[in-house]
Amino acid sequence: MTAFDVRPITEEERRGTFDLLRRALHSRPVPDDLWARVGESWPAAHKFGAFDGGSPIGIVSSYDTEIAVPGGRTLPVAAVEGVGVRADRTRRGVLSAMMAAQLADFVARGLPLAVLHASEPTIYGRFGYGSAALGKTLRLTRPAARFHERVATAGDVRLLTPEEAVKEIPGLYRRIGLHRPGMIGRPERWWPISHDRHVSGDGHLVAVHSGPDGDDGFVVYATINRRSFDAPDRGAVLDVHDLHAAGPAARAALWRFLLSVDLVSAVHARHRPVDEPLALMLTDHRHAATAAVEDDLWLRPVDVAAALAARTYRAAGPVVLAVTDRLLPANTGHYEIGPDGARRTGAAADLALDVDTLGMLYLGQWAATTLADAGRIDVRDAAALVRADELFTTTAAPWCGTSF
Repeated sequence: MTAFDVRPITEEERRGTFDLLRRALHSRPVPDDLWARVGESWPAAHKFGAFDGGSPIGIVSSYDTEIAVPGGRTLPVAAVEGVGVRADRTRRGVLSAMMAAQLADFVARGLPLAVLHASEPTIYGRFGYGSAALGKTLRLTRPAARFHERVATAGDVRLLTPEEAVKEIPGLYRRIGLHRPGMIGRPERWWPISHDRHVSGDGHLVAVHSGPDGDDGFVVYATINRRSFDAPDRGAVLDVHDLHAAGPAARAALWRFLLSVDLVSAVHARHRPVDEPLALMLTDHRHAATAAVEDDLWLRPVDVAAALAARTYRAAGPVVLAVTDRLLPANTGHYEIGPDGARRTGAAADLALDVDTLGMLYLGQWAATTLADAGRIDVRDAAALVRADELFTTTAAPWCGTSF
């Protein structure tokens, strides 16, 4: 076992740990010009590094924001944005030690939830994270994909310059709001590295929809040239990176705009809401193919009592959950869930589950019956499964819609 220390990083260690993360994700160290633009988005706060002597061998990072939960409330949440271990120090307990330090920090700061996007899904269950929201990959073929005449769209779509996109889109995202469970806020430090550098340096295009009450939707997309010597007339592909709208009409207008761009053979979009009805808007739904459905947002209840009490539940008889949390044992206990809310209880459990499975259940993506069938819930009262299905279900599928 290699000796190492885990501690918060210093200001002087920001760039070295950022380079470590990039190397762990098979990218080159950050060049000077890029660091000048994005370095402020990698502050020392809320970062824990593992150090062998004076050299960093691992990093875990997060930032504080908010997340929408079922019922419309928003809760403080830690968004875990960067996790990496140097290739010659993996599988030696480095990641486990850093994740333990990070979880302890979340508890100390009173955060009820933590979320992440998993590069490898097998990693995070052992730290209490569960796959809480899915996303689908859509591929639309042009010119065959056409909207049917009953899809109502109104307003106007305009393209922004890069300077306008950097200035206007953050405010528009805030105005659209966190209207679906799983959506998270984008703090000021999110934008330079995840938006500005793409539209200012990578050539991404940005279009905005304006409705009767002003701007109410936007799309960020890249144009991928597919021409070759063998296929000189092949159309480009539009790769959608970010599309948000305040309502169905604005969303439909943005998709209609993408499908109207000339010299394009296909539109591709990853991690869209699984219940987005785009295929049903077309005259032939087969021209909007779902190419994949993948895990997107992973959620970790940090304070189980606070998290369960914050969301709403549908009308059904109460259910008592026995939750086990091996890393944060203060969460282990029985919780009664009902249409009036959630509370700790000494009553006997109807269903028993680990905290990562509670993370899967929390936003409404997975039914309790499905999780029980998968062996993730120990059923002590079969009738309770039906009640839990009803209690936890949501009208809209959860969706994050933000990369981090």
